[in-house]
Amino acid sequence: MVDSEGRSLRPFTLWQGFLLGWTSGIIWYFGTSYWVGPVMAGYGNLHWAVVGLIMIAAALAYGLHHAVFGLLVVMMARRSSLGNRRPLFLAPFFWVAIELYRDRVTAYPWLPLGGAQIDNVPFARIATFTGVYGLTFAVVLVNCAFVAALLLTGRRRTNLLISACAAAIALQMGVFAKSEQFSATRQAVLVQENVPVLDLVQWTPQYYDQNIASLAQLSVETSKKQAGAHKPGLIVWPETPAPFITTDPRLQYWLTEIARDTNSFMIVGAVGVANTSAPPEEQTVYNSAVVIDPQGRVAGRYDKIHLVPYGEYVPFKDVLFFAKKLTREVGNFTKGTERKVFDIDGSRVSVAICYESIFPNEVRQFTLNGAQVLVNISNDGWYGESGAPFQHLQMARLRAIENHRWLLIDTNSGTTAAVDPYGRIVAQLDRNVRAALVAPYSPLNELTVYVRYGDFFAWTCVVISLLGVLVRWRIKAATMLEAPALDMEAPTV
Repeated sequence: MVDSEGRSLRPFTLWQGFLLGWTSGIIWYFGTSYWVGPVMAGYGNLHWAVVGLIMIAAALAYGLHHAVFGLLVVMMARRSSLGNRRPLFLAPFFWVAIELYRDRVTAYPWLPLGGAQIDNVPFARIATFTGVYGLTFAVVLVNCAFVAALLLTGRRRTNLLISACAAAIALQMGVFAKSEQFSATRQAVLVQENVPVLDLVQWTPQYYDQNIASLAQLSVETSKKQAGAHKPGLIVWPETPAPFITTDPRLQYWLTEIARDTNSFMIVGAVGVANTSAPPEEQTVYNSAVVIDPQGRVAGRYDKIHLVPYGEYVPFKDVLFFAKKLTREVGNFTKGTERKVFDIDGSRVSVAICYESIFPNEVRQFTLNGAQVLVNISNDGWYGESGAPFQHLQMARLRAIENHRWLLIDTNSGTTAAVDPYGRIVAQLDRNVRAALVAPYSPLNELTVYVRYGDFFAWTCVVISLLGVLVRWRIKAATMLEAPALDMEAPTV
């Protein structure tokens, strides 16, 4: 259909908009989260037929986010008397509102659209004000300009295409910008353990001793090679599949010796245990990060709050027959209750564990609690040789920008890196090697607009989206109700 503006979105039905969006969402899920299948098959011991059914069900469910977006855009087009302008104006607001829903409700905000701009340093700085949602909004807005141009005809199409291309090029020029380098006043040793993801029964006492002795040697040697390094130092061990349990005397002995020998604080991923006097099957366990001071004493422990469903705990385990198998390797953890920040030789340091780094508001709360340096420990070995570790790294880098903090990422098998407050990787280890990275960092105190006010921009997009949908309904309903009343009052002849 062609109107005075050109081609129109009005001929599309609501079902067509929904179906097109749903199809796109399903393709997106399989394209970005394909690695979920091998994890379930390899570590959950599920048959590939069952894995396939689960993946299809998940794709159908998560694809609904895109389906709702398609439905809303077509709904606005069919109602609008302004041709294509109304739905395309509201599209960026709709997309951001749906991304916030993915974060707060479905708890799977994997790869937000704005994350694609992580290497565009000047542009990505928008995130210090709006979080990643501002970047998402800008990306959708530019794409809507291209769509609007393609719906026009003649000279108007040409002019708008030129304008849209110019805007896209101008925004992307930031990739070539040379931004200032951040000076680093301290260094940490990030140990990439590269411990294989094995069934815990394969961890014989001899195998355990060999691994922890090797990690201890690597930690001590790397720490002592730091010429003129600030002391006390900091050594970080990642979240790990090794059976490192905080109550284990062997682990306590090694950590004490390392801390004393290097005069360093240590942050170590381990299994935290409560009510230790109870039988093992009745004890409460946590996915934890334990902090050791230079005297070898436990200075504190953070227990992971945002657990991975079907990976660290089992929702609906009486209904979902496969769920228990999925936690065979990692157990059934209890979530923590407090976002702790630790004093490490005068620097306030927080520790987010694995999955927590993909949630903007959750990392922000560490900074609100006083964190001057962000640490993220993770075991990305579960993902295998897929794109997931790099996707995880991309999302974690956004947290450095939003909070304007140095971020130290320590993983079991990669990617281990130091990230500056502009989200740039300044040091990194190769994957699948046992090695230690000397990572620069500095404690920072500045609070960004995003840290102070949180997701105000995203919530504003939610409000505008609701108004865009509901106000039109109210006007239409009011018109329908008033029309009969006017007819009744008309004089008769």
